[in-house]
Amino acid sequence: MRRTFLSLSVAILLMPSATSTALRCAASLSTQPRWQDALHETAAAALESLGGTADVALLFFSPHHAAAAEEIAKKACDLIGTSHLLGCTGEAIAGTAREVEEEPALSLWLARWPGARLTAMHLDFERTPEGGALKGWPDELADEWPAGSFLIVLGEPFSFPADFLLERMNEDRPNVPVIGGMASGGAQPGENRLLLGSATHTEGAIALHVSGPVHLKTVVSQGCRPIGKPFVVTKAERNIIYELGGKPAMAQLREIFDTLPTSEQQLVQRALHVGRVVSEYQERFEQGDFLVRNVIGIDANSGAIAIGDYIRPGQTVQFHVRDEEAADAELKQLLSTAKKNCSSPPAGALLFTCNGRGTRMFSQPNHDAAAVARALGPIPLAGFFAQGELGPIGRQNFIHGFTASIGLFSSES
Repeated sequence: MRRTFLSLSVAILLMPSATSTALRCAASLSTQPRWQDALHETAAAALESLGGTADVALLFFSPHHAAAAEEIAKKACDLIGTSHLLGCTGEAIAGTAREVEEEPALSLWLARWPGARLTAMHLDFERTPEGGALKGWPDELADEWPAGSFLIVLGEPFSFPADFLLERMNEDRPNVPVIGGMASGGAQPGENRLLLGSATHTEGAIALHVSGPVHLKTVVSQGCRPIGKPFVVTKAERNIIYELGGKPAMAQLREIFDTLPTSEQQLVQRALHVGRVVSEYQERFEQGDFLVRNVIGIDANSGAIAIGDYIRPGQTVQFHVRDEEAADAELKQLLSTAKKNCSSPPAGALLFTCNGRGTRMFSQPNHDAAAVARALGPIPLAGFFAQGELGPIGRQNFIHGFTASIGLFSSES
């Protein structure tokens, strides 16, 4: 059912610190139908809450405003006063504790990060005889990156292979987290928009490298829960699992299936996934240790199971199911753990959630954004519904589906 929202602008900021050099964030959401009104409303509210100039701005807007992307980028830079502006289109837009679906929306997030070193870039993927290359890395990032660095990335899904970037990052820049999402709302190439400073792009990816006294903690909720027990893959080729624990993969699944209640069996039939352990060097594996991928096919004759990822013998996997209850419980659990690991509330948060979540997955609106607010308090938050979410699992970066990838920013390590 289509919902109609009144125009709303909300700005949130943590209580002022005793020092003007403290890390601070502000966020504002507007549902004004005209982009000019929405941008002025959010900029005025966020800047007032920030209490000064911004070092970084993230701006997300619904497809209703996509045609005006060039004007939005230029005007936003003028209003905010920073060239470190990143933004993109999103099928739905998040701000504060709210998610606006199907209606015009614009969400602005500002940060003042004293002492941070910021490098913005536009990356393009180029096919080469060797397989591919990324063009656009600044020369200043050619050397070793400082400890604690992280990357915020917004990509265009039709033209930029995010998995290629993340593989290179995992190999060349280990332990550097990447948080972000792929622009959405466009039905075909050329319809999505990326903003970098006052420039607008329809291809590639934009990114911001951050180092210095700003710390990123990530929450990556894949919305699944494990069933059965872990298995070691004993025979596999590319993305096809032939044997688990020395038996046909389908036979192992059938044994688990027969032990499940009827409701769980129905989930297996319509929402079966396989989780691959990212780091094998553990005595036991818990929910957040798995990279979850879809089951895309089952061969009843051979007992083989095909998944949406490459797999190799020796890896540990476990079957998972996904539904509203599992997604809700996992996100709450991960946010609770994040709160326990923070000595004080984060200064701000960015939310990159799948366009298959929202009211397509949950019976109540605003699920992910509201969950962050309930767990961590009214911290400044902005984000969008992505066509692929970027975030680390087990200290390696991946692109996900049906996932809420959240970045929490603070001055503490």
